[in-house]
Amino acid sequence: MTDADGTRSRGNGDGAGAAAAAAPGPAGAEKVVEEEVVEAELVDDAPAVDDEVVEAEAAEIDPLIAALAERDEYLDSLRRIQAEFENYKKRVAKQQADQVARAAASLVDKLLPVLDALDLATDHVGDNESAEAKALVAASGLLQGVLAKEGLERIDPVGQEFDPNAHEAVGQVPAPDGVDPTPSGEPVVAQVMRAGYRWHGTVVRPAMVMVQG
Repeated sequence: MTDADGTRSRGNGDGAGAAAAAAPGPAGAEKVVEEEVVEAELVDDAPAVDDEVVEAEAAEIDPLIAALAERDEYLDSLRRIQAEFENYKKRVAKQQADQVARAAASLVDKLLPVLDALDLATDHVGDNESAEAKALVAASGLLQGVLAKEGLERIDPVGQEFDPNAHEAVGQVPAPDGVDPTPSGEPVVAQVMRAGYRWHGTVVRPAMVMVQG
């Protein structure tokens, strides 16, 4: 082999090596290398976490949280105060209503003897057609009408079945012939000796009656 051949051989060998070095590798290897480069760049570009900044942000958040908690506590206290005030108003209103009802019932109780006196006077008036008798009857009716509008109900149960809750039997009279007993077995009121009264549905005084026996 001549030197020229050797030179050509070496030249061919060097060319092949260079071509081999310059030849690109597999596509997967190039992708892996590119991803590693990108990840490295992302890691390098990420801002560094500053502990002082984090502490400063936390210091700004803490007062806000405290303020919100204080606001919630204030709202809860306000709701409790409002509820207590509403309950207080209801109690006061009920107490006032009870006081008015007791005062009215006391006044009615004091007026009952006056009504009894008027009933007695109208029952025993001599001349029903006289001016005095008419005036007395009118005054009695006017007073009872005013009290009735306020809630006073007169109990005058002649001919009704005896009710032990609203009537007080003080005597007995013979029952007329042919009168059938009542379904409940209670006697019938024959005569009212003294009228009874209810105040707003509550018996304040039972009627004093005579019953048929």
